[in-house]
Amino acid sequence: MQIACDDERMSETTEPLNPATPLNPATPTDANAHDAASDRSGVLAALDRVRAAWDAGDATALAAEFTDDASYVIFVGLHYLGREAIRRSHVPVFEKWQRGSRMSMRVLDLRFPTPDVAVVLTEGGIGTRARIPHDKVQTFVMVRDGDAWRCTAFQNTKKQRLFMAVNRLADRGDR
Repeated sequence: MQIACDDERMSETTEPLNPATPLNPATPTDANAHDAASDRSGVLAALDRVRAAWDAGDATALAAEFTDDASYVIFVGLHYLGREAIRRSHVPVFEKWQRGSRMSMRVLDLRFPTPDVAVVLTEGGIGTRARIPHDKVQTFVMVRDGDAWRCTAFQNTKKQRLFMAVNRLADRGDR
């Protein structure tokens, strides 16, 4: 499954990535420095490699998508600092708790605060069934690393449905 987008929202699909598809807002602040479509395509390709590494249960390939000094925060509040710690922490995940699981994600927002930094907001989940619920929200801070994009900071937050509903009700009351 590739990560792709359309004019309205980005979503998961089995179709190949289309780097020419516009993303809003995802325009680098310095359009002359880099090709915006190529940068968007590069970031989406990096996210797809993260997903493919998870699906393969490959801790080394997953960690390779992070910078040497990356921070990685999981939904329970544990954090790992550095590519090797990220790799090491995923070995038992893939061997025991999430063996055979797949990752699904949908990009909600992709923007470039600077030409060499991208901030990506996703919702997603992992599971073994045909339909994987998107029960978490993630933030990826991606940095240009030569010709590739790598994640330098990752935050994963579990959706709390009850509190989300309460907040939505409160938001309606403020109008």
